[in-house]
Amino acid sequence: MLPCGGGKSVIASEIAKRTTDNKNEVMFLVHRQELCQQITDTFTAYGVDMDLCSVNMVQTATRHLDRYKPSLIITDENHHCLATTYRRIYEAYSNAYCVGLTATPVRLGGGGLGDVNDKLIIGPSVKWLIENKRLAPYSYYAPSLADVSVLKTRAGDYSADEAEILLDKPKIYGDVIRYYRLLADNQKAVCYCSTRKHSKTMAQQFVKAGITAEHIDGETPENKRAEIIKAFRRGDIKILCNVDLISEGFDVPDCTVSILLRPTKSLTLFIQQSMRCMRYQPNKKAIIIDHVGNVHRHGLPDADREWSLSPKKLTKKQTEAKVKIKQCPNCFYTHEPDRYCPNCGHVYELTREELKEQQEARLMQITSAYKSPDQCRNVQELHAFVKNKGYKSGYAYILAKQRGWLR
Repeated sequence: MLPCGGGKSVIASEIAKRTTDNKNEVMFLVHRQELCQQITDTFTAYGVDMDLCSVNMVQTATRHLDRYKPSLIITDENHHCLATTYRRIYEAYSNAYCVGLTATPVRLGGGGLGDVNDKLIIGPSVKWLIENKRLAPYSYYAPSLADVSVLKTRAGDYSADEAEILLDKPKIYGDVIRYYRLLADNQKAVCYCSTRKHSKTMAQQFVKAGITAEHIDGETPENKRAEIIKAFRRGDIKILCNVDLISEGFDVPDCTVSILLRPTKSLTLFIQQSMRCMRYQPNKKAIIIDHVGNVHRHGLPDADREWSLSPKKLTKKQTEAKVKIKQCPNCFYTHEPDRYCPNCGHVYELTREELKEQQEARLMQITSAYKSPDQCRNVQELHAFVKNKGYKSGYAYILAKQRGWLR
């Protein structure tokens, strides 16, 4: 496990090179055509013997199992590894070693990947990679355009068709463009939409506003798709609209902006899309514009997360729990809880819960010096004293009753 942009391709290159140097065959599995050439170019530049290394889409490899005799199988985006096509390949080459690469070793419902993998190696965190200039620092903005809580769930995620209807409004398209100009004007952005129709319309709206944009999807002819991606890399196109195509493994270091218009319950999808703009370049500051509140479901991209191969089914309460983050009402900057916005300096009013926590902290501090409950002056101090001492909460009730503080 290594975060997006953390160097999984370089690690895979070193593993593949050592294997082919020993005259053993490597099979590298990807799940999108665009990634085949990207990985091949990386491996070739690194010195991997490509006569002994095949880079294949999983769909192609599973149809031609008799062509290969791999000693090692490397699976890109390994969170897909439990799918039938992948398992068919692993079973066909049961004597081969298997290595998987992923930024998110987890299934949509929270389950682990232990059915296929037996060891989890966790690399450096996103925070470490940013601090050590391996990923770009970022600013996260979450100006909401619509209430996505009304969307129904299908196959474990929000209904894409319903999301399209909810977001397919002239005002919403106008606001997407307005916030892009306000927060990231003229910068190269990948825009993630809910459906093909939604993506095509969004691209048309950008063009109508005088901003170069294109849409691509899995049905875009391969030659045209390749040319559009090249034009985006060159900077001839500023906005690249898609559904899920430009998520996993897509590498454009000078892309500085991710625009999120697809609400998702998938942590994997959120991480892949939000961090697509965080590839490192000197002096680069990535910008994430989240119009659908994904950050409230999953937390910030560099939040500390615990990973495990064990299956971990989330309860309904855990699934629906909101992440503790602050969103500035003034500039929409989203950040870890603090008393003020680090972007514009806006000072937050304390919520009722925060006021209660603050009061409890003061009481705990006061009663920490008390030697006996006799020193407590009211019910609140009694509760704080009992909590400080680690006594059962009912003890405070009994003492308060004895003193006539409770009727």
